[in-house]
Amino acid sequence: MTDKELAQRLLELLGGTENVLSNAACMTRLRVGVKDVSKVDVAGIKATDGVMGLVEDQTMQVVLGPGKVNKVLEEFSKLTGIAKGAVDNDLLAAAAENKANQKAKYSDKPVQRFMKKIANVFVALLPGIIAAGLINGICNVINVSSGNAFADVWWYQGIRSMGWALFAYLPILVGYNAAREFGGSASLGGIAGMMCIANSAMPLLASGAADPAQAILLPLTNAAYNPAAGGMIAALIAGAFFAYLEKNIRKIMPGVLDTFITPLLVLIIGAFAMMLIIQPVGAWLTTGIFTVLNFVYEKMGLVGGYILSAGFLPLVSVGLHQALTPIHALLNDPNGATQGVNYLLPILMMAGGGQVGAGLALYLKTRNKKLKKFIAESIPVGILGVGEPLMYAVTLPLMRPFVTACLGAGFGGILAALFHVGTVSQGVSGLFGLLIVVPGQQLFYVLAMLAAYAGGFVLTWFFGVDEDRINEFYGQ
Repeated sequence: MTDKELAQRLLELLGGTENVLSNAACMTRLRVGVKDVSKVDVAGIKATDGVMGLVEDQTMQVVLGPGKVNKVLEEFSKLTGIAKGAVDNDLLAAAAENKANQKAKYSDKPVQRFMKKIANVFVALLPGIIAAGLINGICNVINVSSGNAFADVWWYQGIRSMGWALFAYLPILVGYNAAREFGGSASLGGIAGMMCIANSAMPLLASGAADPAQAILLPLTNAAYNPAAGGMIAALIAGAFFAYLEKNIRKIMPGVLDTFITPLLVLIIGAFAMMLIIQPVGAWLTTGIFTVLNFVYEKMGLVGGYILSAGFLPLVSVGLHQALTPIHALLNDPNGATQGVNYLLPILMMAGGGQVGAGLALYLKTRNKKLKKFIAESIPVGILGVGEPLMYAVTLPLMRPFVTACLGAGFGGILAALFHVGTVSQGVSGLFGLLIVVPGQQLFYVLAMLAAYAGGFVLTWFFGVDEDRINEFYGQ
């Protein structure tokens, strides 16, 4: 089946063009916002050739795999007429009738819905974060190993500036996407993000930059405004708040004044909120995140590594792993507390190793030919770092090997924590994880991954194989 044919088939199973509100993609999933979930043929999508799995929600997440998903999205977007990553506003009104029914369906999962919104803010930013992180990491190695020999080389510093620019101005993109995701004007969210970047030319900071004794002090805190303290987290909160503010002002604003007065009020009220509430809260949350991570990583040590690795796959299974992206972005920020080295990601990457080990154990022990076929197709990409085929087509449906895979992955997490393995970027895992591991730590990363393989294999071999359940699910 060609990419175009697959896109056409998926569109039909998703209820047709009239049922699609949005289409976008993350690393492996085609994310389609639908008007009416009841019109989606879930079983048909799962049975479609080329589909590795499906996460069901108001935004249907069709697992297609890396590379493949972007090609299918290209064709899917042409069929729907909706730009990639955009929302068809004409269909939003039509969706209102179904929204109440869907809200009732998911009313018991408010935290999950909220975290998915946070994840959506960062999905579109992942290509930039991955590339910029790699540039920063590689350039750091070159600078140290060469004694900063390329300091005056124009092309080298130009490339290096690309890596610097993403993290320097990331709050703008975060605020922009947050406002859009929460139903507001993206440009207003972008302005909120700009308020989270330290710039000595900012009127609020200018006098203090020239003479610290002349710095403007804010009420309540009696301190100067500090944009960098809250940074990206403050931008995320501000973008969502600006959207909330805008929607509520529009409800009471006369139509003739709405175009001009509503955005003006959002910025004026938002300025006070930014200075007095959002930025301090963002700074407090940023500090809190690093404190918690430091406790888990430094104080809990090996136990913390085990818990983080073993508990990651359940987040992936429901699509909530993307909510960790802001934390990874904080850790990979060269100006952050860890100076751009992410010690959390390698621990979480071990979860995929547990899946591979569990898959190998199932393949060797089961007699079911259909399951063997699924595993044979999933293991190679699992080794390369794409674990969703194994999870959605093999371990998760059987549940018991999913649990043993999680528990086995924890042993890899122990070694990743013990060796203090770090990465300079994000977005890849498995064997490809070697590309982003801090130079010199590749051997430790491989040893940790092998431990995850072994843990998943041994636990699944002894406790995760139920042949009756396998035959019941996959057929004789």
